[in-house]
Amino acid sequence: MEYLENRELSWIKFNKRVLEEATDPDTPLLERLSFSAIYQSNLDEFFMVRVGALTDREKTDNTQKDGKTGMTPSQQLDAVFTAVRRLQPSVEEAYKKTTDELIPYGFEHVTFDTATKDELTFLELYFKREIKPFISGIVVNDDLPFPFLKNKEIYAVVQLSAKKTTIGIVPVNHEQSERIIHLGRGGKRFILEEEVVLHFAHLMFKNYTVLDRALIRVTRNAYIMASGRGAEFRERMEELVDKRKKLAAVRLEISDVFSRESLDYLCRKLKLKNVRVFTSRIPLDLSFLYTLQEYDSDPKLHYVPRSPRKPAVLSDTRSVFAQVKQKDILLSYPFESINLSFIRLLQECANDPKVTSIKITIYRLARNSKVVDALCTAAEQGKDVLVMIELRARFDEANNIEWSKQLQEAGVKVIYGPRDYKAHSKLLLITRKAQGGGYDYLTQVGTGNYNEKTSTLYTDLMLLTADREIAADAEDVFNGLLNGTFVESPRKLLVSPLALRPQVLAMMDEQIEIAKNGGKGYIGAKINSLNDMAIIEKLVEASQAGVKIELVIRGLCCLIAGVPGFTENITVRSIVGRFLEHSRIFIFGTDGPEQKIYIGSADFMSRNTIRRVEVAAPIEDEKLRKRIREMFRILMKDNVKARVMLSDGTYIRDRRTERQPLLSSQEYFYDEAYSKLELKQNRQEQLKKNRESGAAKKKPGRPKKSASSAKKPAVKRTRKKKEE
Repeated sequence: MEYLENRELSWIKFNKRVLEEATDPDTPLLERLSFSAIYQSNLDEFFMVRVGALTDREKTDNTQKDGKTGMTPSQQLDAVFTAVRRLQPSVEEAYKKTTDELIPYGFEHVTFDTATKDELTFLELYFKREIKPFISGIVVNDDLPFPFLKNKEIYAVVQLSAKKTTIGIVPVNHEQSERIIHLGRGGKRFILEEEVVLHFAHLMFKNYTVLDRALIRVTRNAYIMASGRGAEFRERMEELVDKRKKLAAVRLEISDVFSRESLDYLCRKLKLKNVRVFTSRIPLDLSFLYTLQEYDSDPKLHYVPRSPRKPAVLSDTRSVFAQVKQKDILLSYPFESINLSFIRLLQECANDPKVTSIKITIYRLARNSKVVDALCTAAEQGKDVLVMIELRARFDEANNIEWSKQLQEAGVKVIYGPRDYKAHSKLLLITRKAQGGGYDYLTQVGTGNYNEKTSTLYTDLMLLTADREIAADAEDVFNGLLNGTFVESPRKLLVSPLALRPQVLAMMDEQIEIAKNGGKGYIGAKINSLNDMAIIEKLVEASQAGVKIELVIRGLCCLIAGVPGFTENITVRSIVGRFLEHSRIFIFGTDGPEQKIYIGSADFMSRNTIRRVEVAAPIEDEKLRKRIREMFRILMKDNVKARVMLSDGTYIRDRRTERQPLLSSQEYFYDEAYSKLELKQNRQEQLKKNRESGAAKKKPGRPKKSASSAKKPAVKRTRKKKEE
């Protein structure tokens, strides 16, 4: 269909938008380098997971076609490789342009051609003393075994003179590795370790003549599927995580033109077709660029410093639980601090003798997690603590396995969720003894992980509520996770895999009916990705019925907006900026009491809507509804970091008229958080002054009273007694 886009190609368009930030003149120079590194990191994961999955599919059933574009796995892979290759010149240009612009600030990535004579002498000595003792060269040909090349590790390869094809391989990484070798200016003048190893690689093969040399980097398949529930599942996951390191290669990156004979030999040994070889004339691993940020504190090279604010809505004098009992609270990250809100809530409840139980679903955690600390404290104090930790959270499997062990050791009851479904929900339920008997409940539903680090980098929302029906739904979710069943008929929450998509489609149908009857139907959504065909087809139906649809989709979007006859009433925009857009908002209906607003953990992806446990909560407090409506309007007005999808599926920067002021939604929300807290602090300061002023007026001693005035009160008291 002309309004559908292939999932993989749509994702590559998203990564192109990330790359645009690496060339945006309004982005500070060192931040531009970070976006180059993010682009590459994203692409690495894409090859490991998505290309890995397509490669497996190509081998098992190459006739299986993509439901949106009719492409076979082979055709999709060819299209992916072509799209990635087309972007490579822009990737290289972004890196080179930014590093050139950093030269006036003292930064210089030195090569052996630009190094001074003294630096060349130093580098040779450095190689012999600091690198060569820790590495070894491996000679390989058809008579000798080919070594295992680790995922994303850099190797120097050389073509050696011999009768048959013979190459030498030198692993660059070792225990004493210092990737950035400082040559001066506090490290800002540098060369990379792999470049030094490559230059002196001939010293590792003294019995051979080196004919050609290059750096290589292998990307391996990381697509693994696992199912299970019990204690043995953790052991199974540990085995799979270890096995993943040794899966088949899916890509070979090489630093320069290399001997065709030797390259063909490498591909044969790695079982790769030449189409999977990608040449790069910039460093093969750009992760070192994050370190460069630390080498210069010049404000011109960095974003304006921002730090999460204390939530103005929370009081310091009462517990978070008590405040939520009084009214629903909405928190917005990274603009507000997770440590001074959610972590504070957990710590208070862990030490509250009236709290009887804490139940939580965990997907990803920070390295030194205060969440785990609080849960362990609660369990050690005798509370009933249940943690559903998802061991299949991609690339966090090993971390979560270790967290599960630590939690169990502290007395926490740990479960791993449904056998064939990931639990991706962000759900917390706290039970507390109520004054006068019975229990009070606090339920938290969020869009992001309980991760202190990413909460400063990702935009997310969190609802805290004392609503008893929502608490009952949350209890049902946890019971289902315990028993391996799914919630079918929730009272208020949306809960996949059985009770989220049907409800979303039904609410879209309501808007279609309104539009068909001459009213103003409206659907708004902020999500990370869209590929669920049932939802896509319903959106098309709604557009054809005249429903106004506004979608803010950061990543892949398989629906093309603005296609006449199909999606002309749909607007799709993507915001890519300083912070990763991660919150999910669903809006059905125009402003008013009938409008339905939800926040939750699910994207409109079939994996979220029917193959995971996800939770979304209604926003019912009018103040919070108003706040989210305003948030969504600001997102739709962003003309700094927003890109708008055209009817051919391409994206352009939102066009701004001369009269329109610049509006970056992320900066707007941060300014708002700062101003709200400042306003609250000013009010508190004024109240303090008023109290001090009132106290000062009362402080002086009573003035001496005249005899006549002293008698009057006594008369009044006497009169009063008589009246009584």
